[in-house]
Amino acid sequence: MTPDTQRNGPVPDGTEPETDTTAATEALHEVINRARVVLWDFDGPICRLFAGHTAEGVAGELVEWLGSRGLHGLLTPEERRSPDPQILLRAVQDRHPGSGLVAELEERLTQEELRAVTSSMPTAYADPLIRTWAATGSAMAVTTNNSARAVRAYLAGRGLLSCFAPHIYGRTQELHLLKPDPYCLHQALSATGTAPSAAVMIGDSPTDWEAASRAGVPFVGYARNERKEHALRAVGAQHITRTLETLLRVVRH
Repeated sequence: MTPDTQRNGPVPDGTEPETDTTAATEALHEVINRARVVLWDFDGPICRLFAGHTAEGVAGELVEWLGSRGLHGLLTPEERRSPDPQILLRAVQDRHPGSGLVAELEERLTQEELRAVTSSMPTAYADPLIRTWAATGSAMAVTTNNSARAVRAYLAGRGLLSCFAPHIYGRTQELHLLKPDPYCLHQALSATGTAPSAAVMIGDSPTDWEAASRAGVPFVGYARNERKEHALRAVGAQHITRTLETLLRVVRH
């Protein structure tokens, strides 16, 4: 749990407000200990998928590809400048829902994500947290807007696939079902026979929080920097940590 001192600074005598921190820690323990299924977002909590093969570069390549087909005008100037390839995919889906163009663009994004796997970086403490949590008997599932093929490739490369398989629920060509729609969370809950209250989602974005809220699943936010934390707090997320080491200590407790 991110301590109150990270939000408000140290108290005057340099001590931490132990009551607030203790209450927050106890609440986090309750959420974690109650979970029988852990629903993981992928890019962020498990790894930085685009650490080497950057998202900005992928977005630029998709814009160029659309331009080569005479479809540059499909995107607004703001969308063409977006560093997020998911925004481009959604924009094309909004204008040509269910079209062959959308299917082709989605496949191109999948191929770029598969390329990115080779230069991705594991999130600190993610691997031991996943292995330790799975060893306690909790089921692991991935619920992501990335391609399930890319997720499987990454997990296999880290020796983690057995912790999750077969519960990997990623992007399909039904793009209206991407988070914040809770569709992939519902898939995981249904497949594992788990009530929403007996699960927890680990995510790093407001769309993760919204999907979990709509599914009735408790949420723990991973914020690797202040910007991420601010975005999660702005939508109402309560349980937020800056490091997965915090969760690892709770699971090992």
